[in-house]
Amino acid sequence: MEEKITSLIRVRMSAKDAHYGGNLVDGAHMVHLFGDVATELLIKCDGDEGLFCAYDNVEFLAPTYAGDYIEAYGEITKIGNTSRKMSFEARKVIATRPDVSASAADFLEEPIVVARATGTCVTPKECKRK
Repeated sequence: MEEKITSLIRVRMSAKDAHYGGNLVDGAHMVHLFGDVATELLIKCDGDEGLFCAYDNVEFLAPTYAGDYIEAYGEITKIGNTSRKMSFEARKVIATRPDVSASAADFLEEPIVVARATGTCVTPKECKRK
C-alpha cells in the first residue's frame, strides 16, 4: 500500500446516546462510530461504501458519558483483492465534569482510549470505481 488511508470523525455523545444509569453510553455506540469510519475509508479507497464483513477483535477500555467528545479514528492496514483490513480506535478528547457543574467539561491534554477494534470490509469488484 503506497499511501496510508485514514479517517477521523469527532462527535459529542448526547443525552440520547446514554443507555445506562449515570449517563453512561453503551460500548455498541463506539462500534457504530467505527462503522461510519469504515464507510469513509472504503469511499476513499474504492469510491464505494462497500460492506463490513466482520470484527476480529473489539475492546472496551474506558467509560464514555453523555457530553463527552469522542474521536473515532481508523486506517486501512491491508488491501486484498476485494477485502480491506482495518484498525480502529475511539478516544475521549473532552470529558464532562458533572462534579463541578451540570455544564462543566475539560479538554484532555492526553486523550483517553475508550475502545479499539480490528475488522474486515469488502468492496465487490463490480462496485469498485478506483
